[in-house]
Amino acid sequence: MAIELIAAFVSAIAFAGIGMLLRRLSRDRLPKWFVPASAGAGMIGFAVFMEYGWYHRQADALPEGVAVVWQDQRPQALRPWTMVFPMTTRFIAMDTRSLATHPGGADLVLAEIYAFARWQGIEQALLVVDCANDRSVRLTAETKIDDAGVLTGGEWVPVAQDDASAQVACKGVSDG
Repeated sequence: MAIELIAAFVSAIAFAGIGMLLRRLSRDRLPKWFVPASAGAGMIGFAVFMEYGWYHRQADALPEGVAVVWQDQRPQALRPWTMVFPMTTRFIAMDTRSLATHPGGADLVLAEIYAFARWQGIEQALLVVDCANDRSVRLTAETKIDDAGVLTGGEWVPVAQDDASAQVACKGVSDG
């Protein structure tokens, strides 16, 4: 975050320099406010580039075999422009290379997932997908599935329509 702040200041200085150059080339016909306005435009442009490009930079850096299965593009009240131009602030990726069926049943698939969020670290977790019933559960210290495939300490959650985790996990195991 500190590096992005420094980069925003550098872009402001660069755009202010361009504004000064344009003002000098116009023989001071451009108004004096053009230089600070150029600096502000450079800083805002850089911030927009970083915010809207974050998801694509992260998703493109994922290794082969890691697929994005969900992304959050909900409008945000403090960013009203996201109602017109949606922005991804969080997403979940699944490692399809490490998919495995649970010993308790062929319909239960174990998947390693990674949760990414802007300005936060990456969270890693295990997800169990019930391919027969379109539901899933995230394994924690309290949530376990025994060898017979019985869930204890948690509840199955129906897979949302925009969440491709069930399709990717079930298809990945059947293909592999």
